[in-house]
Amino acid sequence: MGAPPKFQRSALRVTLGQHSLAGAGKAVNQDFHGAMLPEGSQRRSKGIAVALADGIGSSKVSQIASAAAVRGFLDDYYATSDAWSVRRSAQRVLDATNSWLHAQTMRSDARFDKDSGYVCTFSALILKGRELHLLHVGDARIYRLHPNALEQLTEDHRVHVSSAESYLGRALGAGPNVEIDYRCWEAEVGEIYLLATDGGYAHLDAATVHDALARSGDDFDAAARLIAEAAHAKGNDGSNDDSTVQLLRIDELPQADAAQLLQQREGLALAPPLSPRARFEGFTLVRELHVSSRSHVHLAVDDATGQQVVLKLPSVDLREDRDYLDRFVLEEWVARRVDSPHVLKASPIDRPRSHLYVAMEYVDGQTLAQWAVDNPRPSLDSVRGIVEQLARGLQALHGREMLHQDLRPENVMIDRAGTVKIIDLASTHVAGLADSESERRALGIDGTLQYTAPEYFVGNGGTARSDLFSLAVIAYWLLTGQLPYGLQPTQVRSAADANRMRYTPVRHFREELPAWVDAVLQKGLHPNPAKRQEAVSEFAHDLRSPGAEFLRTRALPLVERRPVLFWQATTVMLALAVVVLLGLRAYGI
Repeated sequence: MGAPPKFQRSALRVTLGQHSLAGAGKAVNQDFHGAMLPEGSQRRSKGIAVALADGIGSSKVSQIASAAAVRGFLDDYYATSDAWSVRRSAQRVLDATNSWLHAQTMRSDARFDKDSGYVCTFSALILKGRELHLLHVGDARIYRLHPNALEQLTEDHRVHVSSAESYLGRALGAGPNVEIDYRCWEAEVGEIYLLATDGGYAHLDAATVHDALARSGDDFDAAARLIAEAAHAKGNDGSNDDSTVQLLRIDELPQADAAQLLQQREGLALAPPLSPRARFEGFTLVRELHVSSRSHVHLAVDDATGQQVVLKLPSVDLREDRDYLDRFVLEEWVARRVDSPHVLKASPIDRPRSHLYVAMEYVDGQTLAQWAVDNPRPSLDSVRGIVEQLARGLQALHGREMLHQDLRPENVMIDRAGTVKIIDLASTHVAGLADSESERRALGIDGTLQYTAPEYFVGNGGTARSDLFSLAVIAYWLLTGQLPYGLQPTQVRSAADANRMRYTPVRHFREELPAWVDAVLQKGLHPNPAKRQEAVSEFAHDLRSPGAEFLRTRALPLVERRPVLFWQATTVMLALAVVVLLGLRAYGI
């Protein structure tokens, strides 16, 4: 078999043009526009953004509103967390901008006349990866250019009182809250998009746009100026609206990271059986670490760097299972997206590959399962330390819109310095990988059943609180060596089954532990995910610093306060009862 093709990551490239004209006789242009075309990692993580705003004509301060909206959006969007989706980032920024604008109005004389306040329309396009994201409120417009037509992609938020009178039904700053229209779709190379305020599109058609593009070539600024000027020239109805036009052409799109890996997987062969001291893909194998029906894991040395790495290879038995092979190759991609000392890292292997394998960092230590064997009755403080580190690892995944889905002692390592790492990412669900809806839930049961949250068995799918459930099971198991519900979760098939699950208190096994420990664990292990802590960080905090809800004193039954004493007393009482009954029988009573 020949060497596989090298897959180059193509760039995200666009051509942009912008122009704005004040209305005839106007000293102030109330429109504002802008764009951000960052380079390098920021272009990959945040994309390219184009935005414009139009202040309402009745306000003397609306140009301040439109400038604040565009500048604030472009500055703040690129400052949001890379872990957030485009939609979440953009809408959070616009919510904050709307609140600020409305607050300015309420602090000014315009609070008595909202038409004189800090109010504007807003429209934006964000191109990230291979997707376009549209955000819009008001009556500016975004079009897609076709050979003979302009396709309007936005809705005008105008309320028409009569054929001659209308007003804005929605705008930034008009109220304390605002509803932002959002759309997302797959971009295509060669597409041209046009953004325009009402003065720019009032007399606009596809022929005018094509003529401007033909006359300007690749100078899109010149084309935008010609379109804005044409709009003014055609405005023979006495309109003096400001006219702003932005043009965006998509010249090149990157290959999606996940799609790149999946495509690359098609050209890679499965590895032959490997043994110690064998040479493979620039590595020298040291020893076998783990073999299962799903994968073979080896310790190896990178011949180029001398660093120890872990090589994971798919099982030959599953060579025909395309879904398994796709998930296998995505494990390394997931590891590259997460930067946390508590999540296993992918090894930086940049050379071409001929075989399918995953290269990860080597952790010199022991699994949590082995640690528990060596520490059968750990202190509460040591368990808290482990849980807190696991929580930080899960937080890093959740922050990237990922669910681990298979947290269990065998998938956790503790190195010689005491650092806890989540090591197996094969079952990780990545939101947005199958579709563009970042809130999509994971629906499959990929984890080990004893540690899997009951909502998976009901068919409701998983969320970050499902990983929280698994973390709480691990905390319980470390303290007791037992499972909080035994095998009850595996028998759940409906919500009613989940509600019948009965939690066994930790203090049945460790009566010296504080009562609040049970309260914290029982909340994290609630069959209803809505009744658990909101995040893994909250669970870890409760286990370290329990709040008032866990410290409330209540009259606990003896069986919960002193379970051993309860059963000893019960046994003695039963024995006495037997003696009394035998004595009565002996006397014929």
